[in-house]
Amino acid sequence: MPTDAMTLKCIDHVRMFVGNARQSAYFYRNAFGFEVIAYGGLETGMKHEACYVLRQGQITFVLASPLSALHPEAHRLVRHGDGVQSIALEVDDVRAAFEVAVARGAQAASPPRTVEDEHGAIDLAEIHAYGDTTHTLLNRSRYQGVFAPGFKPLDADRYSPRTFHPVGLKAIDHIVANVEEGKMGDWVDYYSKIMGFSLLASFDDKDISTEYSALMSRVVADGRGRIKFPINEPAKSRRRSQIDEFLEYYGGPGVQHIALATGDIIASVRAMAANDVSFLKVPSAYYEMLPQRVGTIQEDLRELAELGILVDRDDEGYLLQIFTKPVEDRPTLFLEIIQRRGAQSFGKGNFKALFEAIEREQARRGTL
Repeated sequence: MPTDAMTLKCIDHVRMFVGNARQSAYFYRNAFGFEVIAYGGLETGMKHEACYVLRQGQITFVLASPLSALHPEAHRLVRHGDGVQSIALEVDDVRAAFEVAVARGAQAASPPRTVEDEHGAIDLAEIHAYGDTTHTLLNRSRYQGVFAPGFKPLDADRYSPRTFHPVGLKAIDHIVANVEEGKMGDWVDYYSKIMGFSLLASFDDKDISTEYSALMSRVVADGRGRIKFPINEPAKSRRRSQIDEFLEYYGGPGVQHIALATGDIIASVRAMAANDVSFLKVPSAYYEMLPQRVGTIQEDLRELAELGILVDRDDEGYLLQIFTKPVEDRPTLFLEIIQRRGAQSFGKGNFKALFEAIEREQARRGTL
């Protein structure tokens, strides 16, 4: 069991490093309904990067771009393109959590420090995870500002609040990592040993395979089940899997997708589709078999088929989910929209249909 020092409270935010933070903020705002609440840059005293803070429900994204080639992380854009740099986790005592993590074998990325301004102080530190992704450990209980020192509420001349249209996203359900073949078990052990996570679910190539490709996945979660990290690795197959494609174009291990929870997936997907969000679609035959596979559900099957929403059931209920196409030109990061009606699983019954849909996109790209 984790000590009190390593008890994680929640995912505080996800920091993405992108080529143009202002344009990316516009995209996530107008496509996915995020409100841009804060800005940090030259005007606020940040000399090396520009950052926008986006929020919807309990979800916070931070989009950061370098202001020159001298930024210590500028090389990330050449190697990865846009992607997740850090998953920030809230803890009660940053120094104690950092020291426990390092004592258990975590590699330090940035030692504990305190940043402060007139609104208070935030404690933070960083440890390395898969690839060059990090976990930021932070505590903001002494801070009353809009986000963090160096950030100011968004000036209306950048984004007018009058055109803000949320789509009903509420929280981060889980965040999925892709790692190299043979490394999945190492990272399951890492989260178990360093953070006290437990194994929630495990899928092998018999569960996740198509005619052409396969992968394996394990899901780790904190003790309270609030933080869930599925970890994927490629399996031996006839052709290159989606994990292999990701590893090639991302330049190594990293975050494959972020699953965002909604209380009304039909309304959320309709709103995002109207905003030109592109979703993966499955053949109509999927919906012909659905009643037999999942039984009675509250939603209208015709609406689900129209929108391309998938359904799966476990012992505790059912879930509805849909996946966007990659949110940048590289076939790397994408988003999942999920609504849980009791189910605590991850859509095992949808794996084959989903991965065949991804393979159709790979075939279009010539990367299958």
